[in-house]
Amino acid sequence: MSTAAQATEFRLPDVGEGLTEADIAEWKVAPGETVTVNQVLVEIETAKSLVELPSPQAGVIEALLAEPGETVQVGTPIVRFAGEAGHDAAPPAGQDSTSTEPRDQAQPEEKTGN
Repeated sequence: MSTAAQATEFRLPDVGEGLTEADIAEWKVAPGETVTVNQVLVEIETAKSLVELPSPQAGVIEALLAEPGETVQVGTPIVRFAGEAGHDAAPPAGQDSTSTEPRDQAQPEEKTGN
């Protein structure tokens, strides 16, 4: 019965620019913080732009898995959600952060300016 308490990870998505990596610019959340769906988790910097990544689910941040300034490959886990609270909004969305193709769930490329 402990499967309901399983933690989930959010992986760095492909932001649609054809790039394979990004730098963690600034975390907007901290471990222990409760977040909502689409709340900005982190700003990442690619060779082309600065992008805000929204949360794919509501829940409690268990751990940040990358440091500011760190270069992270697409598909690498960057956030771990605590198990119990992490399931609030993920199932209705139809895609959770354990998906092997997280690039389909986030389209953070839509930005104002440039």
